[in-house]
Amino acid sequence: MVTAIVLINVERPKLKDVVKEILAVEGISEVHTVAGEYDLAAIIRVKDNSKLSEIVVNKMPHHIPGIIHTKTLIALQSNAKIDLEAAFGLKS
Repeated sequence: MVTAIVLINVERPKLKDVVKEILAVEGISEVHTVAGEYDLAAIIRVKDNSKLSEIVVNKMPHHIPGIIHTKTLIALQSNAKIDLEAAFGLKS
């Protein structure tokens, strides 16, 4: 499983619409409104880097109006109290 955090700047008037559109993308498990340099933080959990690339390169910046800029952080290791792969249906 590949986990990434995408930090997102959006046009303020479109914030609620952008959140709704991001959550509709398969592989994005959650979106957080955050304070600071970025407006949103989206958590992506997918099977492989190809799926991640499809989301961050094609779907988010080109198909969701209102996104100004993104920055993607790829997790090198994930730790949780639960089995994340099982929880998100990504277990092989």
